[in-house]
Amino acid sequence: MTLLDMPEATVVLQERFLSEVQALSLLDTLLEDIAWEQHRVRLFGREMPSPRLSAWHGDPEAVYRYSGFTHHPRPWTPHLLSVRAAVERAADTAFNSVLLNRYRDGQDAMGWHADDEPELGPEPVIASVSLGASRKMRFRHRTHREWVSDVALGNGSLLVMAGSTQRYWLHSVPRTRTVHDERINLTFRLIAPPRQERTLS
Repeated sequence: MTLLDMPEATVVLQERFLSEVQALSLLDTLLEDIAWEQHRVRLFGREMPSPRLSAWHGDPEAVYRYSGFTHHPRPWTPHLLSVRAAVERAADTAFNSVLLNRYRDGQDAMGWHADDEPELGPEPVIASVSLGASRKMRFRHRTHREWVSDVALGNGSLLVMAGSTQRYWLHSVPRTRTVHDERINLTFRLIAPPRQERTLS
């Protein structure tokens, strides 16, 4: 893995986590097997369709709240469980859920955000596997906005964000006119179960 040169962050890239053949085979399988949805997001008080297709899979308790909406996971598929096991070994971290994003071409995108929802914890480990078309992921520091870092996420790559990355940096997948092929991104996370309210007797 290669450690990216980003202050106040721990981001590592493994360009050939899956072979090209493995990655393209998994891409075809997920395109066929996953029940893709166009989730709705809330931006600046307005509700609108997400600029990509998505699916949320994981353990039953891995409920995820994002952009004003609550997502309940679908069960793991055999292929997702297999990838999770390999990612857990590479990242040395346990995961109980995966967010799948499908970018149909370069016009599907992801806006600026950080994976800093409370259920992810203060310093989450986020492991991201890319399949299909290569897309640029852009990082921008929250305070020093001139600090920008771009990384190409190619077919079969694994990107792991850890430590204080989500606290200090935002990331996005911008639109591009040069990409015309499908890309799927699998983002593995550990969702903390909701706290149980204690009752005093």
